[in-house]
Amino acid sequence: MIEQRTLFEREDALPLAARLRPRTLEEYCGQKHLLGEGKVLRRLIENDNIGSMIFWGPPGVGKTTLARIIANRTKANFIDFSAVTSGIKEIKQVMEQAEKNRLFGGKTILFVDEIHRFNKAQQDAFLPFVEKGSIILIGATTENPSFEINGALLSRCKVFVLQALSEDDLCELLRRALRDERGFGKQYVEISDDLLRAIAVFSGGDARVALSTLEMAVLNAKITGEKTIVSAEDIEQCTSRKSLLYDKKGEEHYNIISALHKSMRNSDPDAAVYWLARMLEAGEDPLYIARRVTRFAAEDVGLADPRALEIAVAAYQACNFIGMPECTVHLTEAVVYLSLAPKSNAVDIAYMRARKDALTTVAEPVPLAIRNAPTRLMKELGYGKDYQFAHDTEEKLTNMQCLPDNLVGREYYTPGEEGVEGRFKKRLEEIKAWKKDNAEK
Repeated sequence: MIEQRTLFEREDALPLAARLRPRTLEEYCGQKHLLGEGKVLRRLIENDNIGSMIFWGPPGVGKTTLARIIANRTKANFIDFSAVTSGIKEIKQVMEQAEKNRLFGGKTILFVDEIHRFNKAQQDAFLPFVEKGSIILIGATTENPSFEINGALLSRCKVFVLQALSEDDLCELLRRALRDERGFGKQYVEISDDLLRAIAVFSGGDARVALSTLEMAVLNAKITGEKTIVSAEDIEQCTSRKSLLYDKKGEEHYNIISALHKSMRNSDPDAAVYWLARMLEAGEDPLYIARRVTRFAAEDVGLADPRALEIAVAAYQACNFIGMPECTVHLTEAVVYLSLAPKSNAVDIAYMRARKDALTTVAEPVPLAIRNAPTRLMKELGYGKDYQFAHDTEEKLTNMQCLPDNLVGREYYTPGEEGVEGRFKKRLEEIKAWKKDNAEK
């Protein structure tokens, strides 16, 4: 559980990201909102006064590194625990040792990397020991703690959100890697600031990716005398394919589909196509996206442009017929069309209003006039009596009651005026006016 090195392990054989791992807060890169001078987390660490906490953030932003810095500063017994390789048995052994330590006045900090990988039973095993102070729990997770951490455990932990590193942060980190003797400080590496910036942009806020890319570029660069010269071609080869941050079962999946939906709603085709590309290039199922686009067509465009649903369904069918990568153009066509279409959520609101009444009012029977009467008994009971066939009237309208008695007069659909729906609004007003004029006295 506690990481130990053998006598035969050479420091310079480790990956650059491991060799350059910050040892102090002064070396730590990024997270100024938490670790800047006077910030709360920095004060807690400097005063060795931390409580149970969760570090939540994307990969490569320093969650584990921050825990190790705490380990170096604290007077408590620090245990490094992996959720990937440990089970209930290992948890209980550690908890027993922590409880013994507490009885002798000692303090135990337990760091759990990838805590979201623990199931409910494993997380529950920590709870009594956190409650009575046997351990101070520090968990690290890339997943939203609200979804992945038990509520009882989460309520006893302070959540600190770590952010993706900025391009400037990453550029400074890369320059330090070139200066530091643990990095490439013992050799002369020539690389322009523009190329360092290109690595930072490619890395997407991930320090581990940035350092790994730099290491690959340096190891494959041309050596001239004592110089190692990193060229644009070297960087291009190392950054030819970007590994997009996207977990099809995690929070980022929902974040990006939400971004696509809201970009279309905001009539921003450029943003919508970008988020579409982010999902498709990261391996998302195009049929999943096509289903969400079809939902959007009715929910956010609706009768303002009835063709929107046709186009969305056609895009789904095209994705089903030909798959990736050819179907990207069909999804793009649908996404752009929906972004530019007039917007109305009137049909969605109509359903939600009707749903509320359906769930909260007395379930009255269907009015007799609009019931089917396929049998003689039903006819004798009045099923279908006084039914008015609209096609037999000149106006194709009747005043027949179709809602239950307690909902007569209720209005659910209120059309807007955008696009085609303006015509529907006018038609509905005409229908209501006719019914009012021809109401039974």
